[in-house]
Order: sequence, then structure tokens, then C-alpha cells
Amino acid sequence: MLKGRAGLAGVAIVCAAAVAAGCSSGGDGDGGKDGGKDGGPAGTLAISPAQGARQVSPDQPVTVKADKAKVTAVTVADAKGRYKAEGALAPDGKSWRTTRPLRPATSYTVTARGTGDGGKQINATAAFTTLTPRKKLESGMSPLEGETVGVGMPVQLLLTQPVPTKAGKQAVERALEVRMSKPVEGAWYWISDKEVDFRPREYWPSGEKVKVVARLAGLKAGDGLWGMKDRTLTFTVGPRHITTINAETHRAKVTNGGSTERTMKVSLGKPGDDSYTGVMIAQEKAASMVMDSATTGDPGAYRIPTKWNVRMTYSGTFVHSAPWSTGSQGNSNVSHGCVNAAPDDAKWFFDFTNRGDIIEVTGTTRKLQFGNGPTPWAKSWTEWLKGSALGAPVTGTALN
Repeated sequence: MLKGRAGLAGVAIVCAAAVAAGCSSGGDGDGGKDGGKDGGPAGTLAISPAQGARQVSPDQPVTVKADKAKVTAVTVADAKGRYKAEGALAPDGKSWRTTRPLRPATSYTVTARGTGDGGKQINATAAFTTLTPRKKLESGMSPLEGETVGVGMPVQLLLTQPVPTKAGKQAVERALEVRMSKPVEGAWYWISDKEVDFRPREYWPSGEKVKVVARLAGLKAGDGLWGMKDRTLTFTVGPRHITTINAETHRAKVTNGGSTERTMKVSLGKPGDDSYTGVMIAQEKAASMVMDSATTGDPGAYRIPTKWNVRMTYSGTFVHSAPWSTGSQGNSNVSHGCVNAAPDDAKWFFDFTNRGDIIEVTGTTRKLQFGNGPTPWAKSWTEWLKGSALGAPVTGTALN
């Protein structure tokens, strides 16, 4: 068990109306004159963890228990008031306890108030410090805060430490909530021990507003591994942009809400450098970059500056401007695996596209591999569900 466990036992801080020593100021100023007909205490508030406790486990509840009194108010916060613990009062008013874990490596002060016999106010305080983890679990999220994304965009939760056990993964999933303006069904999938992604069963509805809440502070995700802080993310789903690219007809059809916006002549990967067939998303955009074959393990084959680049895979598949292949666009495939388009078409597509827009390629012999970028649509819904540690879908909660 954790060091300092013995120091976590509750301590009763007794505030008698007649004896105020050792307590916060309280009562109604009558001193000991009305301390009870039998001379006994007006009531007690017992706080756990005890005053001065250290290395307190973040998942140990903070409790306040009343004897011959009722609890009326409790705050549990750090010195600057940045981190306030959530808690609930029992229906009978005799106790209070936190409802969520605490932040690790944080000093907290508990301030409790109650009313004792005869309506006397009693106060109690205790200060303690939570443990500093051996392994700290921090996180990042995608998409970007406030971003407008396409209907295929997954939520990515990226972790700084691996969560190798099923129990740890289940704990992380339970700590995640997806709030939606139009609640739909979705599920989490563990891409690796350091990444878990969420996608809806079908593409997001256009106009959907999403807030992801990751309650990771104080979450025990493994041996000595504790979440350090909560994280939230909000984003909006934009128009339903779906682009279908056919390697056999050498055409790309770009639609917006089901209506065709543009048809472009394209050239895909030549034999031996076939483009990927599958459902991808627009992962990122770069107005200009250098395509270098060294990044694909074939140094010296090419090094070409390109414009209006829309990434489709981690391995380096893009839709981009290719003025050198306009004669082949619309009739043959001559690229190194990217989707070549004429400069005007490429610029239009670059401006039109949001990250997360769907790009589906057909007609090649090379199948998209799951994990070559955020590729949630490379798996069926049934397959996606198998990647959840909880093994079940979740329906988004209503976004207020």
C-alpha cells in the first residue's frame, strides 16, 4: 500500500461553545455560557484525512462527519482556490464527502461548518497533501480547441504514459464524456496504449457542437500512474464535405451536403506506387511544402516543392497541385502515390476543405492500413466496438 496510509485516519476537531481552543472561530459569541445544560460539547465535526496528513491517495474520499450536529457547508480547495473538490451532503446532514478524486501533488485545506445543539455554529479545518506520483499521466487532445472540422473527424486523446492494462483502459474510458448538441451513438477505440480515439457510429451531423470532458485528475490508471489534471475540448462540425476519387476514371467528385461542388481531373499513383484505396480524412493542410522521397525510405528518387497540400495519410499521401502532370490528369496515373490535380483545382480544394472532411479513394490495388493517420473509417462499426476496453457504445450526453 502507499506510504502514510496510517496518517489518513479521520481526526475529530471538537468545537465546544465553552472551549474554542484548537478550532476556527465559531459560535455566536456567547463564550461558554450556553455550552449545554450538562456542560457537554455543542457538537463535533470530524475531518478525514487528518490534519497534516501527507502522501494522501487522490482517490481517497475527503469526509466530514458530524456528531450531535449537522454539516452545513464544506469547501476543499488548494491555497489559491484554483482546485476545488466536488462533494455532496448526505440527506440527513450528518456527513459530507467528495464525489471525485483529488489532484495529485496538491496541498488542500478543508473548511467545514455545522450547527450544533441550540443552533450553535461550529467550525473545523484540516490541511493535507496528496501524493506525488511515480508516473504522471498528462494528456493532449485533437481537434484543436474551437476548430470547425469535417464530418469524419475523430476525437483523439493522446497520453504521455502507456496504459497497458485493461483495467487501466477501462478507468480512462469511464473518465471520458462526450457532450453533443445532437446526441448520437459513438465509441472509444484504443489505437495504442497511449492513444484512445472516439468516433460516432455514422459521420457527425453537420452543425454538431461537441464538448469532450476528460476527468483525468486523480485517476489511477496503473501501478504508480495517476492522472494529473482534467482536460476539456470544444469543437464544431462543419458542412458535410465528401470527396470521392476514382483511380480508374481519374476523376474526383467533391460534394457539399450531397450536392456536387466540383469535379476535378486527377492522376493517382502509377503501378508500383499505387495510391491507397479506402476512406480517409483530410488530416492537415499546408500551402507549400517539399515532397522528399527520403521520408518514404527512397532517398534521391524525388524532391519537389508543392503547393496546396491536403494530407490524407501519415505515410505521406496528399492531394496537391501538380502542374507537371496536367497532361496525364484525367487519363492516366503517373504520381508517386499522391493525388495530382491542376493548380486551380488544387487551390480550390485546399480552400474548400476542413480537417476531418471525408476523402474516399477507390479503384486501386493497395488497401489503406488502419493507423496510417487517424483512420477511424477504415474499420466497420462492429470492428470499432472491439477496440473499446468497456466493449460497449456510448451515446453522447446533451450539451447545455
